[in-house]
Amino acid sequence: MEKLSKYSKYIKPVIFLILVVLMWQAALKLGHYKEYLYPSPGSVLKSLSEGFADGTFARGIAMSLKRILIGFGFSIVVGTLLGFLIGRVKLLEETVGFLVLGLQALPSICWLPIAILWFGLSERAVIFVVIMGALLSITIATTDGVKNIAPVYLRAAKTMGAKGWRLYLDVLAPAALPAIISGSKLGWSFAWRSLMAGELLFITGGGLGFLLQSGREMNDMSRVMAVMAVIIIIGLVVDRAVFAPLETKIRRRWGLA
Repeated sequence: MEKLSKYSKYIKPVIFLILVVLMWQAALKLGHYKEYLYPSPGSVLKSLSEGFADGTFARGIAMSLKRILIGFGFSIVVGTLLGFLIGRVKLLEETVGFLVLGLQALPSICWLPIAILWFGLSERAVIFVVIMGALLSITIATTDGVKNIAPVYLRAAKTMGAKGWRLYLDVLAPAALPAIISGSKLGWSFAWRSLMAGELLFITGGGLGFLLQSGREMNDMSRVMAVMAVIIIIGLVVDRAVFAPLETKIRRRWGLA
């Protein structure tokens, strides 16, 4: 019984996915849809196996992960530092913070024409779009986390001698960490979407977006849906393997779990 309870969080999603696939297959049978427009689960699974067997999907995944790791890693470092500065310096909050809030309202895909004009159809253009997709949300989340720290904590820390970088490292960073993690999770989702949009246009650079575009050009809907499945799986794996453990640890640290 204890083992069953342990694995129940995995069993339920699997059962749900099986039901979704069965409903998908039933809808195809009852609706008499054309296979080349609405592929069956079997044909999508076949495209998945073929894509991994010939190495196409593996190369696409490696290329996309390389780009997002560069762009997202840069965004975390710069966005966190910028968020701390905006949250602590009034002048920066009223100037840079105002600009960041305004730019956040701009969909990240809007940066793509600028990236192409500045960098051409290149790796740098795609990575720039990824950075702009993640940087602003991480900066805003960090700023809010710093500004929402109770002033009594800061006064107590200063009374006990904390100042300069020790104040940031020992007081501000731990207190703002929940907001930073939430902002990073949101930034990852924005960056992942921005990457796919950039790769759809950067058709000679490989990646999962390139595979989506090539599937469309070949009128191969099974391949398109197979690549979409890979994109979804990677997003779920990153969330469950990276962000979920961090969030759980932080909730326990703050007595919320």
